Amino acid sequence: MMFNHGAAMPDDFPPLAVGDQRYLEDFEVGQSFATPESPPIGEAAIIDFARQWDPQLFHLDDAAARDTLFAGLAASGWHTAAMTMRLLLAGDTRIAGGLIAGGIEAITWPRPVRPGDRLRCATDVLEVRRSASKPDRGILKLRTTTTNQHGQPVQIMTSVMMVPRRHPGD
Repeated sequence: MMFNHGAAMPDDFPPLAVGDQRYLEDFEVGQSFATPESPPIGEAAIIDFARQWDPQLFHLDDAAARDTLFAGLAASGWHTAAMTMRLLLAGDTRIAGGLIAGGIEAITWPRPVRPGDRLRCATDVLEVRRSASKPDRGILKLRTTTTNQHGQPVQIMTSVMMVPRRHPGD
């Protein structure tokens, strides 16, 4: 199915990252990684995502949303999560084998994403450990903060990522 997403959808986002891939051994607690900034998020993109995946009034109609907790059109938190994922793929984390999450420990949306917002992400490494049961991989715990153009957090997520080891026998 094709969608008419309006501004700031994947084709408009920064290109996917290329370059050296990082293995478990390349990560240390305290490291930080960044993404490029997105183009402005379009009202049409917010509404199209909501129609398909989260059809609540405050995601669909700006005038009607003015009388809600959001006091105006707001992107779905799940839309914010999807845009975060897309930005992470354009960022400099570059985990070998891809961004494969074993789970999300926490996700919060401290403020909504609005039409015209531009997003970027900062990811901090919280934990690095070898897998106790699978010697070919390890686990990273990451905190990713997605912010708008004013530096205000719009999403904070703690994830557990599966990361291959460069030399599993070591």
